Amino acid sequence: MAIKELSILIPTYNDRCVTLVSSLRQQAEALGIVYEILVADDGSDDSAVISYNETINQWEHCRYLVQPVNQGRAAIRNVLAREARFDTLLFLDSDTMITNDRFLARYLQIGAEPVVVGGITIEGDPVILRHNLRYRYEKAEEQHHTAAMRQHSPYQHIRTTNLLICREVMLQHPFDERFRHYGYEDVLLGKVLRQAQVPIVHIDNPIGFCTFESNPNFVAKTEESLRTLHQFRADLRGYSRLLTFVGGIHIPAILALIRLWHRLFGKAEKWNLCGPHPSLFIFKLYRLGYFLSLRQHNKKSAS
Repeated sequence: MAIKELSILIPTYNDRCVTLVSSLRQQAEALGIVYEILVADDGSDDSAVISYNETINQWEHCRYLVQPVNQGRAAIRNVLAREARFDTLLFLDSDTMITNDRFLARYLQIGAEPVVVGGITIEGDPVILRHNLRYRYEKAEEQHHTAAMRQHSPYQHIRTTNLLICREVMLQHPFDERFRHYGYEDVLLGKVLRQAQVPIVHIDNPIGFCTFESNPNFVAKTEESLRTLHQFRADLRGYSRLLTFVGGIHIPAILALIRLWHRLFGKAEKWNLCGPHPSLFIFKLYRLGYFLSLRQHNKKSAS
């Protein structure tokens, strides 16, 4: 049975998302469905962005909910799920864009699946963005995130960037609110849904990823996500490629060598990554060394 009612839920932090909401509203109106679009601002500190996004409140069926303090990536999504009126929820990230005029229609045709992941496509001019680390990394990874690839291991490929889920399922299995900082709250949701034996369907209905921060900001965000991964490594084992790779290294001398390399050359690697000609190979090496250094620091602190 096709979906007739839809709650579109968009958490945001310092992002201008009027264009995204406008595109979604136009598609929903054209389809003639019962819908709402809820944008929850998670304590943004940019007053100009808040003022700009308040335009959303002028549109019928749309609300812009400003939270006075930042609650964290998991908690704000739970707030949206509880606030939603309808039985089907569509989570989208605020820094994305609609790239086809049948985006909502494809979801509405799915029917009574409890969880559906639509995927992402990487937008942007490859010439203009050729020196942007985030763009180059996401573009290189794009081939691994087709619907067919995701369906091979469905629970390891959940992304809240573009996620359709039954409200009842979401309320029964909310996001873990320990995840306040960047990264992995959606990965743990995949594990929780697998344990609950909730089926997941992956389809080719991507939303466009179009916001690429500066190289220094992306490196800082990557470091934050690695700290999150380290903090919750026991929960995320088997759901992170990096954890799986590190767990497969059984020779202590190799781990020690990687840590030594990072200690000696990590600053030089970071200089490359933050500069105008970042290397994807160095990025992967830096991520591995940074994460292993966190593990080493944790062991020293425990002792």
